[in-house]
Amino acid sequence: MLVQLQYLRAIAALMVVYFHAVLQLAKVNPAVDATAFVYGETGVDIFFVLSGFVMWLTTSGRTMSPIDFARRRIKRIVPLYWLATLFSATVALVALSLLKSTVFDLPHLIASLFFLPWANPADPSTITPVIVPGWTLNYEMFFYFVFALLLPLQEVRRIPAMFAVFAVILIACRLLPETTVTRFYGEPIMLEFLAGVVLGWLYGQKVLLPNRWAWAALAMGFAFLAINEALMPPESRFYAWGIPAIFIVYGAISIDFSRLPVIGWLNYLGDCSYSIYITHAFTLAFLRVAADRLPIGILQQPVLFVIVSLALSSIGGAIIHEITTPRRKAAVASRPPA
Repeated sequence: MLVQLQYLRAIAALMVVYFHAVLQLAKVNPAVDATAFVYGETGVDIFFVLSGFVMWLTTSGRTMSPIDFARRRIKRIVPLYWLATLFSATVALVALSLLKSTVFDLPHLIASLFFLPWANPADPSTITPVIVPGWTLNYEMFFYFVFALLLPLQEVRRIPAMFAVFAVILIACRLLPETTVTRFYGEPIMLEFLAGVVLGWLYGQKVLLPNRWAWAALAMGFAFLAINEALMPPESRFYAWGIPAIFIVYGAISIDFSRLPVIGWLNYLGDCSYSIYITHAFTLAFLRVAADRLPIGILQQPVLFVIVSLALSSIGGAIIHEITTPRRKAAVASRPPA
């Protein structure tokens, strides 16, 4: 089992939770200027590279039809996402003040449920679904769609075909008149999925870094991810943030973690990472309301607010994971989770 994938999933999810928790500080305590501590958005880039890697690893050397692949992806992604989306839309309809970045809009809701890019009615300058962090799932599902269509090809031809397809998409989106669709799918962040696919191929070919260089790549990846996130704007993320994410994943998969003790709680949070990612917005909204309406001084302290946000988001995600994830036999767990 590639336990390092679990670790990276957990770290990436907690990075995103931290990022959104710091952004909430301005709403919880307007006197606090936390702009210098805004970090963690790049967890998404790690997720994207990981996703490409895992999709290749779980399909390479196996016969899998596009329908079977799509069924597995839908089974994993859709139920919790739909439940969270419908819950958020209901809250926006009956208690608008609780969700600052969501308003009820039926076309927006339908587009969100079907992973279609749509301008957010609460902020038309952004292309985000009802669950704002779900914008990443719109990219994920589009990647899955293209990946599934190419599964009938011989394995040796899939990666070149993927590069060709995404190159055509990116070029077409730049040449066509600007619309919500062309703006969204014209972003080169999708190339991070392809980088993960290439890493999956390298892993299958056993083209890995020596252990010493792997640890160096992992450390440098995280260091440059932090530096570049502070210095480079999101518009340059596909290379400024994507390349360090590639170093992180390549370094991690090159290290033989079977020789190291398993960090149980981090491994478990990796299992819960999807639930944490989807539900943490509700946890943060709850904490913001609690800080506004209840005499809980701890929530007014920036550091403690972030710590509580990370802890409760992890606990809430774990609870949802346990409720929504069917138990699988231990033998299944020996395969990298998709």
